[in-house]
Amino acid sequence: MRFLIFSFLLTSAAAQNNGKVLKGEECEPHSQPWQVALFDRGRFNCGASLVSPYWVLTAAHCQTRNLRVRLGEHNLRKSDGREQLRTVSRVVSHPGYVARTHLHDLMLLRLTRPARLSRQVRPVSLPMRCPQPGESCVVSGWGLVSNYESGSTGSSQSQVDLPDTLHCANISIISTASCNKDYPGHLMSTMVCAGVEGGGTDSCEGDSGGPLVCGGILQGIVSWGDVPCDTTTKPGVYTKVCSYLEWIRNTMKRN
Repeated sequence: MRFLIFSFLLTSAAAQNNGKVLKGEECEPHSQPWQVALFDRGRFNCGASLVSPYWVLTAAHCQTRNLRVRLGEHNLRKSDGREQLRTVSRVVSHPGYVARTHLHDLMLLRLTRPARLSRQVRPVSLPMRCPQPGESCVVSGWGLVSNYESGSTGSSQSQVDLPDTLHCANISIISTASCNKDYPGHLMSTMVCAGVEGGGTDSCEGDSGGPLVCGGILQGIVSWGDVPCDTTTKPGVYTKVCSYLEWIRNTMKRN
């Protein structure tokens, strides 16, 4: 079984059983004010979430030596004057992170200067409880977007692009029992699955580290899933934030 670590949102794909296009759309600008864009040497690297004025939460597999943080972004190629650029003073990956199994795939970044809070830049709330199957959520990011179009021969073709603008997709929490059928032996208690019934809308390359927000609460961090993510019917797998509240709070307090 092959898996993809989502280091580069597939927010759309075609459901294989009926050809229906399930499409993630461009987010309403600044509707996800906690969304962070991480750059490495000037190149977009991963998504992340602002969880306090000084701290950003992302996936451990997004770590590089030259991370830079952009807050208040919507179009990565155009400035509207609301963006805030920050450097990182401290990188704290979860000490138990295992790349091979995706275990404990989370990392905290301390900003050199705090974020200036506004309508466009605001921390997301951490959970008081774990997510429940069927719960409605939004995943957002600048990752790959795929649109299926019928060719002249009647066959479907996938057009995959890396968008400039932030995209959002409405998905739901998938039960552990159901997700275990898709990823037997690979799912752990600190992971949560989300997608749509029958597949078709999910995160993809470029969304790594980005937020899965349910009812305004950060419940997941984009981590890994099946490949190719533009055609798979399997859900995406996210680091379950509720499993790490003590580590997150202690890390922010100590640093």
